[in-house]
Amino acid sequence: MSQPVAILSLATRTPQHMLSQDQALATARDLIGDRFSDFDRLAPVFDHAGVGTRQLAMPLEWYRTPRSFEERSAAYLDVALDLYVEAARAALDEAGLAAEAVDTIVTISSTGIATPSLEARAMARLPFRNDVRRVPVFGLGCAGGATGMGLAAELARARPGSIVLFVTVELCSLALRTHEADKADLISTALFGDGAAACVLRAGEDGFARIVGNAEKTWNDTLDIMGWRTEASGLAVVLNRAIPAFAEREMRQALTEMLASQGLALSDIDRFICHPGGAKVLDALEKALELDSGTLAEERNVLREHGNMSAPTVLFVLDRYRRMGLPPLSLLSALGPGFTASSLVLQGNG
Repeated sequence: MSQPVAILSLATRTPQHMLSQDQALATARDLIGDRFSDFDRLAPVFDHAGVGTRQLAMPLEWYRTPRSFEERSAAYLDVALDLYVEAARAALDEAGLAAEAVDTIVTISSTGIATPSLEARAMARLPFRNDVRRVPVFGLGCAGGATGMGLAAELARARPGSIVLFVTVELCSLALRTHEADKADLISTALFGDGAAACVLRAGEDGFARIVGNAEKTWNDTLDIMGWRTEASGLAVVLNRAIPAFAEREMRQALTEMLASQGLALSDIDRFICHPGGAKVLDALEKALELDSGTLAEERNVLREHGNMSAPTVLFVLDRYRRMGLPPLSLLSALGPGFTASSLVLQGNG
C-alpha cells in the first residue's frame, strides 16, 4: 500500500430548498406529463428510486419556467459558489486550519461551467494565498467524489507536509429539461439532488482515516452509459437503464483487480462505502459483492434524505460511517461517466 494520506476533516452542505418525492412527482407530472407519452407507465420510478427528500439549488417555482443556458449558468455560479465556500470553511474549521494554510485546492464539479473556476471565485471570500495551486476538474460526474479525493491524496503524498483542500459541488437539478423530455429526464427528476462536500488532507498518520491506496478502471465502448449531452438550453442528462445490471456484472471483478494492484483482496475489506447511484444500483452492488441485503444501510439513508447528488454523495456516506467509527480497512467506491469505477482504500482507527 502507498504512503498514507490523512483525511483531517470532512464537511457536507446542501442548499436550503427542500423537495419531497411526492412534490417531485406532482411537479414532473405538471411540467412534462403531457409531453411524454410514457409518463404514467414510468411514474412508479418515483416510488422505487429510494428517495424521500432532496435539496435543490433554486426554489421549486424557478424550475416551472423553461430556462436558458445563460439562466442556468447564472444560477450555478451563484449557488455553487455559496455551497463551495460553506463546505470549504467548515472543513478548514474542523481541521483547525486557516485558509492561508492551504497549499493546493482540488475542485470537482460537472454540473456547470465556471471560468474562472470555483476556487478562484472563492478567493474573494476565503483568504487563500495567492500562490495556492489550483486544480479544477470537470467531467467526472458521479465518480468525482472518489476520483477527486484520490487525486487530492496523490498531490498531498507528492508534497509531504502540504495541505490539500478537496471540494466537490454538484447542482444536478439545474439540468432539468421540460421540453422534449425522455425517459432519462424522468429518472433523473426522480433521483437527483444538489449538494457539496469538502475535505482537508495531508500526508501522514493522523486524521479520522488514512487513504492508503486508490485505483480506477474505465471500460471501453461505454460512453453512452452516463454523461451529458449539450443542447441549446444547457446540459441534458444521458442515463442508461443498464447501469444496475452493469454494476452487478462488472463491479466485483473491477474492485478485485483494483485491490490486487495494491496487494489486497476483497476479503481484506471490513466495510464497503459505496456511492448510492440509486436503489437498484445499491441492490446490484450488494449482490456483486456478496453482501447481505441491506448491508449498505447508510448509503440508502443518504439516498433517501438527499437523493443522488452526483460526486459529493459518497462523501456524505463516508461522513456517516466515520461518525460510527471506521474499521481497519474500508473500500470507498463510485461509478461515473467513462464508464469508470473509482476506489479508495481507507485505513480507520478500529
